[in-house]
Amino acid sequence: MTTALTLSGSIRKGSYNRMLQAHVGRKLEAAGVTVNAIDLSDFEMPIFNEDLEPDNVPEAAGRLAELWRTHDIVFIATPEYNGGLPPLLVNVLAWLSRQKPSPFRQAVFGIGGVSSGKYGTIWALSHLRDSLSKVGGLVAPGLLGIGPDSEVFDANGDFVEPAIIRKVDSLVHDLTHMSRG
Repeated sequence: MTTALTLSGSIRKGSYNRMLQAHVGRKLEAAGVTVNAIDLSDFEMPIFNEDLEPDNVPEAAGRLAELWRTHDIVFIATPEYNGGLPPLLVNVLAWLSRQKPSPFRQAVFGIGGVSSGKYGTIWALSHLRDSLSKVGGLVAPGLLGIGPDSEVFDANGDFVEPAIIRKVDSLVHDLTHMSRG
């Protein structure tokens, strides 16, 4: 059975990106995928610093890397901060990039994000796609940048705009039909 790990680059209560994480998780489950939704606040890691290596690498980095290695799909929902990725996600990627074997060479990655602006995390997603690709990640095509955030979800956490629904469905299709070979 295909497995997916979902996470959000935001740990804020009421985060629209956590809503996106949950929504994509439900869609993947409906497609027959076993989903493991995680919260990055359960993986405390100090700001990445090479001086901490090799003796003080946070055990959370190893646990998280193993989760990435043991799932077929990793979906990352990310907010956009000042046109880039949030510090939490940058730090997670930095620590995971140092883990051996690389956790980026196992899964197929899906990325998306929700923001308050009309460009809906386009810049952050571009940065994330580039970062994942440079460390060996296989990222599903398509751009799931969604905004403005206050207008996209209904009371059940589902999207209201048909174009967004089609983009999510397309991403789920790609994630369930791509493989590393």
